[in-house]
Order: sequence, then C-alpha cells, then structure tokens
Amino acid sequence: MALASASASASASASAAAAAAAAAATAAVPAPAPGDASDRVAPSPAAAGPDAGTGPTAQTGPRRLWAPRAWLPGGWRTGVLLSIGADGHWSAVQPGVAEPPPDAERLPGPLLPGLVDAHSHAFQRAFAGLAERREQDGDDFWGWRDRMYRVAGRITPPQLEAVAAQLYLELLRGGYTQVCEFHYLQHDTDGRRYADPLRLGWALADAAAAAGIGLTLMPVLYERAGFGAPALREDQRRFAADADAVWALRGVIEAAGRPGLDAGVAIHSLRAAAPASIQRLRRLAEGWAGPIHVHVAEQIAEVEDCLAATGRRPIDWLAAEGLLDARWQLVHATHTVPAEIDAVAAAGAGMVICPTTEANLGDGFADVPGWWQAGVPLAIGSDSHVGRHWPEELRWLDYGQRLRLRQRNLAAAPQAGQPSSAGRLFDDALRAGGRAAGRAHWGLLPGARADALVVDRRSSHLLGVPDEALLDAVVFSSPGRPWRDVMVAGRWVVRDHRHPAAAAIAQAFAAAMDGLWGG
Repeated sequence: MALASASASASASASAAAAAAAAAATAAVPAPAPGDASDRVAPSPAAAGPDAGTGPTAQTGPRRLWAPRAWLPGGWRTGVLLSIGADGHWSAVQPGVAEPPPDAERLPGPLLPGLVDAHSHAFQRAFAGLAERREQDGDDFWGWRDRMYRVAGRITPPQLEAVAAQLYLELLRGGYTQVCEFHYLQHDTDGRRYADPLRLGWALADAAAAAGIGLTLMPVLYERAGFGAPALREDQRRFAADADAVWALRGVIEAAGRPGLDAGVAIHSLRAAAPASIQRLRRLAEGWAGPIHVHVAEQIAEVEDCLAATGRRPIDWLAAEGLLDARWQLVHATHTVPAEIDAVAAAGAGMVICPTTEANLGDGFADVPGWWQAGVPLAIGSDSHVGRHWPEELRWLDYGQRLRLRQRNLAAAPQAGQPSSAGRLFDDALRAGGRAAGRAHWGLLPGARADALVVDRRSSHLLGVPDEALLDAVVFSSPGRPWRDVMVAGRWVVRDHRHPAAAAIAQAFAAAMDGLWGG
C-alpha cells in the first residue's frame, strides 16, 4: 500500500483531537499530587513541570482497598487489604482479612498487579496489520523494515501523539500500566533538528499523560546504517543521535520532573552504533542507576555481520567489553549460544522478549528454557504492537517453545512450587518488567507504585473457572476483556471498562491514520 502525504488539515485535526483527549482526561480525574520517587532505581525530581498533564500521578490522600483475592509474591492470597499512601504507592499489603473495614473500597473481583510493557516503538502502531501482503518472491525482517521506514519518515509530532495515545490506552486495557519507549524518532521529516530536541519525545509523554499510563522514555544511540557503514541511510536521517546527545536528552527528561515520566537510555543495536560510541555512553552513565536497553541478536544476519566485524557474537562482545551489569536489558536475544546466556546471568543483566512481534517478523525462537535455567527472568514487550495485551504475549511465548520442543507446560516448575505455567510466566514478567523500567519494587507489595488490575469475572472466558485456575484461563483461554478496572499510581484510569478520554483519543487517532494512509 502506498503511503500518502500527510496533509496539513489531517495533522491539524489530529492535534486538535489530541488536545481534546487531554482535556477530557483532565476533567474526569481528581487533581493529582506529585508522586514519591522512592521506588525508582534512578531517582528523578519530584516537582511537577508546567506540562505535567494527567499521567499516573498520586491520588490525593491515603485510602484502602479490599480484594477478595489478590496476586501477591508467592501467588493468590485471600482477603487482601491494601493501603495506598498519598504518594500513590502501596504503604501496606495485608492478606487474610476476612471482611473489608468500613473505610475500605470493596473491589468487585480478584486483583492482579499491572505489568510493564518493556519494549515499545509507539509510532509502529500506525503500521500494525498493514504489512501482511507479499508482492514479491520472499519477505523477511529486512523487507518489513524498509516498509516501516516509510512510516517513520513521514509521521509528524501531532500524528505521533495521536497514535501513541491510542496505543497507550490500548495497552492500559491490555493490562500494562507502564511502558518503556525505545525512542529513536528524533528529528523532523527532512532530518533537520527541531528547536526543541525532545519535540517528538514530549509528544509521547503527552500521549502517556492523556491515557494515564506510566512512561519510561529512552532516547536511542543511533548513528550508522550497519557494521562498517560510515553513516545513516537517507531513510534513517530522523534517527541520528550520538552518545552525548542521548545522555543530554536523558538529563532533560529527568529535569522536567513530570509525574509518571522516567528516563532511560538505549542503544539501537551493535550494527547501528560504533564500539567507541557505546563505550562513550557507558562512561557517561557511570554512577547512574537507570535502565540501559539494546536490541541484540534478533536476526541471524546481524550475528554473522557482528562476527565478521568484531570476531565475536553480539552478546559475547557486550560481555567481553565489560559493558553488562544489572541496568542492562537485552531486547530479543533470539539467536544465542549457552555461553552468552551464562554471561548475561553472571552480570545480573536482563532480557526482554517480544513474542508477537518476533513471530510476526519470523525472527525465530529464543532459547527460553536456557534463560530460565540460567535464572534470567524474562520481561515482555509489545514492540511493533501487532499484539497489545500481555496475556497474548505470554501465550505466544509459551506456545512457541511448545512447538519448538514438542512438549507442554514447559514454563511450569512444580519442583519449585509453581505448577502453573501462567503463574511462572506472569511472575517472571512482573519481576523482570519492573527492573526493565528502572523500578526497584513492582507488584502488590509495600513501596511499589499502586498499580493494579481488577479481574472481571463476568468475562465469558472466565465464567465458572475455579479460583486456582484463574490466571491460567486469563493467559491460555480465548481472549476476552478480563480487566474491569485499571489503577495507575493509586488512581483509577479505567473504571468498568471505560476510559474518560477514549472517544477523543480515538478521534485523534483516526485523523492521524487518515493523514498517513488516506488518499
């Protein structure tokens, strides 16, 4: 499908509708108070900036919730009383409370913690489902990438904000309450720098605020077209950012002090960044505790090119250069050998797997049992956003390994007291996702941000399901609408499946898509 020029009127419509979405969200929620950053690995200022928006800030005043069942560390517990501090974090979590106290809000269903979407390219939501045609002899990741660049090269800041707001609302409804945005769209469509280098980054932050999701915004080191290439291609000119630029952008994001907005940094890949630049970013980040993400070993061709250029496989090179530590998250890591997995585990680094995107692109199967055996928990990411809810990611993660190894319930670990495949997958994604977002605490536990999902037992795929099998049905039964309510930072952003800004966000998204794809 040929991508039409984005008209000025469509861009203006997207911008106006996005503003309406923000206004609708603002009108529908209480005035927020700045949140406490004590659970962040990388501290950032607590003061709200002038454009703080309506993101996941704390609900004013402490209060309590009571859930008939809740997923705590160790699994389901009954009669759980949860206290929310004025900072929007859990101040106490007490199981075994048979009846709710008079001052507690009685929840209408079981409670799960929200998950982190640990890898996102928001602009690719405008491309989801539109690359499923083949008009040549073959198709692969590289052909998909060329078509994706056509969207990346044309999307405007208002269109990006509109697309991202729709995406982030869909992610909330899909059970994610925080998203790590791997942000490499830096410049104008002609490659010129914006007066504000974070023009597109703020569009993403505004979109997250309108939706009410937490955002870890990670500017990306991106400076060449491939191993041995001296520069970027013409269709990559919007991506240019060296190590010093990335580090400076991170500082601006942190200094803004916007509620619900955290900063990280990222390296696009070893093929897109010179070794000296990667080392430069490492030196700049010494003493900083925030997350560092990198695409690595997604394609066999990338591994072969890295071997030819450096004499090492990609993860082996990162380990040999002394780069890996607990801040690092390796995205995809599809094509590995056991020694590389062991090196990641020894360094305390993490891994982010993106099952629906990797399946869509035909990337291959990661050695998931190898990562589990090494003790590396797997965060999940929706990446290109062909899938936008975490049960689908966990189901694809598990089913891929079942197909590869011709066995069932590979994730279950009865010897460790976890006979549920869904329970193992969920706990891994919960723990690893928090780390990927730079959070020291994540889940329904004191000190973590008060993010939660109320399960709707009325959903058809959960009717009659025994309590102990509820999470299994959420992940492995046909998808329904399992979340009745969604809370972020102590504030309900979805109630009874409804979001106050949904209509305005959808209107802005439709205008943006018409500008990108219309005739």
